[in-house]
Amino acid sequence: MTDAGRGTRPATLGALLDELAPRLPDVRTARAGARAEWSRGGVAFAAIDDDALEVRLDGPVAAAALRTPDTSEASRGRPWVRFAPPELDDHAIDRATAWFELAYRRAAAT
Repeated sequence: MTDAGRGTRPATLGALLDELAPRLPDVRTARAGARAEWSRGGVAFAAIDDDALEVRLDGPVAAAALRTPDTSEASRGRPWVRFAPPELDDHAIDRATAWFELAYRRAAAT
């Protein structure tokens, strides 16, 4: 993932999601300070707070995600997953991007 095609890596998860969200139709963003929540069709599918991403995934995908580094159960309960990588490297960017897009697609089916 690059910042607007310039070849730079987003500095934070928030910057990454701000780059991804406009590319997806029907996404709404609600912000309150450093917090943001993304929804589709009135269904929340992702949120960020303190530079940790929470995404609403399908049960089996959430279970698999919880077996990867830097993840834990989200305060929202299952099937939400919290992702808080200490560094936003290529692997973290790939996981955050994939989970954000999966959660977006799941919201349409809800």
